[in-house]
Amino acid sequence: MSLLSLDGATVRFGGRAVLDAVGLEVAEHEIVCVLGPSGSGKSTMLRAVAGLQPLDAGRVALDGRDQAGVPAHRRGVGLMFQDHQLFPQRDVGGNVAFGVRMRGAGKAEQARRVAELLDLVGLPGAAGRAVASLSGGEQQRVALARALAPRPRLLMLDEPLGQLDRSLRERLVVELRELFGRLGTTVLAVTHDQGEAFALADRVVVMRDGRVAQSGTPLEVWQRPADAFVARFLGFDNVVEGTVAGVAADTPWGKLPVGEDAAQGTRSLLVRPAGVRLVAPDEGLRCTVAARTFRGTHVAVALQPPDAPRLEAACALRDAPAVGDVVGVRFEAAETVVLGGAAPA
Repeated sequence: MSLLSLDGATVRFGGRAVLDAVGLEVAEHEIVCVLGPSGSGKSTMLRAVAGLQPLDAGRVALDGRDQAGVPAHRRGVGLMFQDHQLFPQRDVGGNVAFGVRMRGAGKAEQARRVAELLDLVGLPGAAGRAVASLSGGEQQRVALARALAPRPRLLMLDEPLGQLDRSLRERLVVELRELFGRLGTTVLAVTHDQGEAFALADRVVVMRDGRVAQSGTPLEVWQRPADAFVARFLGFDNVVEGTVAGVAADTPWGKLPVGEDAAQGTRSLLVRPAGVRLVAPDEGLRCTVAARTFRGTHVAVALQPPDAPRLEAACALRDAPAVGDVVGVRFEAAETVVLGGAAPA
């Protein structure tokens, strides 16, 4: 049985469904990250599970028990927000101990739990520090310790690293993954950051307009996006409409090779930048280099073919052509994905 189950969960604001008949299962000890653009319903889902937002239809169940009518403070879930929402009038120890104290723990037990959690999140001995003296990363750790202190059966994170700089986010997401693994914590997190979700999650759920657009392991979602929306949301720009017949697709970029099991007919297709191979101008689709962007491990090259959408290619640093160069393009079948569903009319 799943620890968390949403069945037809619906929330309407002003007659519009911001959460539209969502079904979702989260197993015990699983880390699930919900991705989506602003307005996709991901934060509303979190609030509905926490009991902060009533459902208009459907149900939320924890351990198989319907949570209708169960107030937020009795659901046994922890919730950590993007802005941490620490109590400025309490020191670090007072913040971490808050949930334990609310459950009736004595001072000795509170002190033990505070010391244990601060050590766990890498802030040993910080109980007496003022919240105002903490850096952004330290505040994030204290907020996490406070959320974990009451031993919630489900920990929910709302853009937990959103206010931190990129280098700190990248370091902390690795630490969070290791920490949750050691504790066996069940986690439901929402974020708009694909890299954060893919680094943290056992399973990724992509939302669009209040519905689940795709759910799968990070590798499954990355390798085979469900449709053009998911592909573009993940940062893939080489999406084009075409007609698949056999092992080729007729597109504005010419014939694209596809796998033998590819769905036939009018479809959306994705070509990963690694599958856009540069050749001599007379050996493939003729393109002009419109821009180059340094990405650390490679150069992203924007290519403009005549009378067709732009393409992005990933080139080794030493092989990247200059802006204004004319090159040819060939496509590799292994990096071409026929996306689910027919292309839009």
